[in-house]
Amino acid sequence: MTSASAPGWTGATGAPTRLLLLRHGQTQLSVERRYSGRGNPELTDLGREQAAAGAGLIASRGDEIAAIISSPLQRALDTAAAVGAATGVPVSVDEGFIETDFGQWEGLTFAEAAERYPEVHRDWLRDATVDPPGGESFALVGERVAAARERVIAEYPGQTVVVVSHVTPIKETLRAALEVGPSLLYRLHLDLASLSIAEFYPDGGSSVRLVNAVAPG
Repeated sequence: MTSASAPGWTGATGAPTRLLLLRHGQTQLSVERRYSGRGNPELTDLGREQAAAGAGLIASRGDEIAAIISSPLQRALDTAAAVGAATGVPVSVDEGFIETDFGQWEGLTFAEAAERYPEVHRDWLRDATVDPPGGESFALVGERVAAARERVIAEYPGQTVVVVSHVTPIKETLRAALEVGPSLLYRLHLDLASLSIAEFYPDGGSSVRLVNAVAPG
């Protein structure tokens, strides 16, 4: 079983709530590299294979998992179901871990969004408070993800929880654990079905133990 003790150099004390942050597997919008927020595409066949591989990666760690919490979107639910099958832990849903609402950019490629909305798209790429047209800023995503994270920490203090979610909520959780600015949102790459791990301690400390790990295969 993997140790939950604090890295000695951090000064954090107590048993942390450990979040195993798993991104969902591939969808057709992933294949086409389109903005995929509140739309609800299913996993592709490869996406289901990726979900199973991610679930196996989590199961192989040997953590005692207290809960699996998923975004309500189907791609995350199906990935979470694979984790549940691999670990025997039931899946619950928290709306706070849903992906960014990209508004009118939903389903567009990066180039299409930049061509149709040049000024706001340019500003959005450097300012986390900018909303996509009809959508949700990264700043607002950060607020709701923080609230969801605090719910998990309050309910599962000192335990290990799998959170199956999307790029932005996972980045926001890592950003909170690292206590860094929003530039991380634009510079950190997370692969499909990748695993990252963040820990939050009862004294307010936090740490990141893993980023963007993908099962071999």
